[in-house]
Amino acid sequence: MVSITESVELLPKEASEQVKKGKGGFNIGIPKETDDQEKRVLLTPEAVRLLTNNGLKVVVESEAGKQSKFTDKEYSDAGAKVVYSPKEALETEVVLKVEPPTIEEINHMLPGACLISALQIGRQNAEYIHALNAKRITAVSFENLEDKVGGMPVVRAMSEIAGSTVMLIASEYLSSVSHGKGLILGGVTGVPPTQVVIIGAGTVAEYAARTALGLGANIKVFDNHIYKLRRVKQLLGQQVFTSTIDNITLAQALKEADVVIGALRAEKGRNKIVVTEEMIAAMMPGSVVIDVSIDQGGCIETAEMTSHSKPTYLKHDIIHYCVPNIASRVSRTASVALSNIFTPILLQMSDLKGAEEMIFNYKWFMKGVYTYRGSLTNAHLARKFLMTHKELQLLLAARY
Repeated sequence: MVSITESVELLPKEASEQVKKGKGGFNIGIPKETDDQEKRVLLTPEAVRLLTNNGLKVVVESEAGKQSKFTDKEYSDAGAKVVYSPKEALETEVVLKVEPPTIEEINHMLPGACLISALQIGRQNAEYIHALNAKRITAVSFENLEDKVGGMPVVRAMSEIAGSTVMLIASEYLSSVSHGKGLILGGVTGVPPTQVVIIGAGTVAEYAARTALGLGANIKVFDNHIYKLRRVKQLLGQQVFTSTIDNITLAQALKEADVVIGALRAEKGRNKIVVTEEMIAAMMPGSVVIDVSIDQGGCIETAEMTSHSKPTYLKHDIIHYCVPNIASRVSRTASVALSNIFTPILLQMSDLKGAEEMIFNYKWFMKGVYTYRGSLTNAHLARKFLMTHKELQLLLAARY
């Protein structure tokens, strides 16, 4: 129960009539994440202050920022309305979540609202899409959202964090305390360096490789895109072993590896298994396998999704770590990064008076939309769930 004094303390410092009204002001809801494994929040108190000063109303469920060390008082002082039920935070025009909403949460949302969250295609089913369409919700996914120059800002930011964090995780599980090989990740004088194999040559691979090289490990990077391999070599500034993915070279590298990082991003909505169970069985006992791409289905055959509370399992005497939201381990850093991405988007949305005009005016924002006014608009999801879809551009053209 919340006392009267606490309730008074959590009221915004500025009365609602004193907040500057923007032309496109709307309500933004930030419900508390229901998944125990998710500790991030999409807006920091400072971002809330900027939004409320520009005429937007922000509704934050109590303790939504607790796991990222942001207090209700900080949000209240920034101008947010702190509420004590998820229903109030979900009954807003724009809902911001990290994890995809549950069916129950979708049922609380307003018809025609805009949802901005992760999609996590590997964990979804047709029921989720049907629930969104039943409420005619416009849903925007982190994974497909682009920026003005064609980059993927959320994927890039979380990949940087995951790549930097993943080698620290590998180091932890290589140690004797975690029943690993008892190796230091890197190298010391007179002792052969640790062997690290990274599958994929994107952002996760780049930051994982930087960390591994900084610690003194030997790394090998595999990818089927030559331009990505060339880019990694140029960015790292040294002669790193790179190779296209072929069974013989990869299998040999895995036999000698102490750490294997799966960082192959799914293309066209489909993941590709490149490390077979046979390859894993041939590795040295006590080695560590981390599949960063597990949220998209993974690229390692023996990978099965795990959680922060039970992150690892043994298969063929190999330690597997397959947590889908690695960035949640450093939730405050990740929350600030997400907030920096979405605050300008919300301000633009306000200027245009809503999500629909954002879709109509900016193709980079349109790329993230997967349901719109009762229709599935993503072809890859349609194929996965055996559903029909409609092209978003045709739906937008038909509105006039």
